[in-house]
Amino acid sequence: MDQIAATDIPDWGPFGKPLFDNPEVRALSRVGVVDVGSNSVRMVIFDGAARSPAYFFNEKVMCELGAGLSETGHLNPRGRVRAMAALRRFRRLADDLGLPGLHVVATAAVREASDGAEFCEEVKSEIGLSVQILDGAEEARLSAQGVLLGWPGAYGLVCDIGGSSMELAEIGAGEVGHCLTSALGPLKLRDIKGGRRARKAHIKEAMEDLRDQLGPQRDRLFLVGGSWRAFARLDMLRRGYPLNVLHEYRMTTKQVHETIKFIEKGDPAELRSLAGVSGSRMALIPYAMDVLARLIRTFKPKDIAISSYGIREGLLYEQMPQNLRDRDPLIEASRFSEAKDARLPGFGKHLYDFVMPLFKSAPETRVRLIKAACLLHDVSWRAHPDYRAEVCFDYVTRANLGGLKHSERIFIGLALQHRYRNKREGNRFAPLYKLLGEQDQKQAEILGKAMRFGAMLWMQSDATMGTLRYFPKKRQLELRLPKAGSPLFTEVAESRLNSLASALKSETRVIVRG
Repeated sequence: MDQIAATDIPDWGPFGKPLFDNPEVRALSRVGVVDVGSNSVRMVIFDGAARSPAYFFNEKVMCELGAGLSETGHLNPRGRVRAMAALRRFRRLADDLGLPGLHVVATAAVREASDGAEFCEEVKSEIGLSVQILDGAEEARLSAQGVLLGWPGAYGLVCDIGGSSMELAEIGAGEVGHCLTSALGPLKLRDIKGGRRARKAHIKEAMEDLRDQLGPQRDRLFLVGGSWRAFARLDMLRRGYPLNVLHEYRMTTKQVHETIKFIEKGDPAELRSLAGVSGSRMALIPYAMDVLARLIRTFKPKDIAISSYGIREGLLYEQMPQNLRDRDPLIEASRFSEAKDARLPGFGKHLYDFVMPLFKSAPETRVRLIKAACLLHDVSWRAHPDYRAEVCFDYVTRANLGGLKHSERIFIGLALQHRYRNKREGNRFAPLYKLLGEQDQKQAEILGKAMRFGAMLWMQSDATMGTLRYFPKKRQLELRLPKAGSPLFTEVAESRLNSLASALKSETRVIVRG
């Protein structure tokens, strides 16, 4: 963990000063990664030195390099043509954007094909890109590091399924443990003779071998890969889930089994259309869901989470200095957003100090959400005033923010809605509120109204705003203002203070001191 100056501790505790100006961190300001997989070839360009980098560019081409590999031992010829075309395009885009280089990795199909090395040589000679072929253990490790990018303190088992392989890796205490690879990719399973019964028998045997090597895995199961994300979309469809965000989407083993039955009984074309799954992905779902059913039956995880982060994010994590890895991804992303988009960068820290007397007994899990909300309270100011509250909610609930459960997204979004509007009834986001309990909804409203009031007292980012004191037993909310700040406390500001007091079911007291 990086050293934190004592002057920082009262403000941000373990989060310390922003690292954006650190040259070691700024070197990550724009990083390009290409993943040559068995099913697709994708380029991602990460932008920004925050702990949860933004996706500046994200494009994939479904090439199916691994199709037919089990039978021929070669890469799919048509897939090779498509992959070369994709890589030419990606190289040209990287050059046009002035990237210092592209990190290109290839996984199961290329490493197993007899012509895999030849393909990499062709890429080098014709396109000028060097391709690193990952072995199975390295692929598992990088996928697990991608999960740690979003969940630094995660414990459990990471399962990354590609077209031609499936990798497992243990994670805990910020470290990657035992890593294994298997041939349980959908493209490989599709080539097994004997129908579904033979396929299930093969999966069972392979999974039991993996269990014997790994031992019990009763913590969270993190699912990485396009087939798992497609399955999660179908689960969302079956459940009528209101938030269409895959990262941190949770499923129970019971829900997985119910969705398998739902898929088996449904019309594939209709399900694909309703869930927004591509035809090529939908074709692999029957094989992937057989693997998932056996996986959860074998390892019996306590719950299941979808991770949108995998190998590509793991490669970025690999380049991060340790002091950046140790940071909270939510807070760092929020600070980066404030620095980039807020009218008064730095004010979020003062707003946090101002509202915290209302949340003295809040656990650390809630405190980090309050910090994030204060940092994000003004980043949508360019939106039209009539829609600013909706824009705030939409941004937080759908933004690429790591380390954030769906219910926590709703909490921050609801707080930011109340930052710009007193009431939330009657808007299009109402179905999402059910992901948050009534008490948490009330706390989000209080936070939002406190920010709404506090934002009226700003003068400059380092100004003394005044202080709030809250006496819950007396049902009293007290505002203490310096005399220099009293001109800011006008009729509108008083109305907002009264709205906050009403949410707290308290009376107000205002003290001005010279």
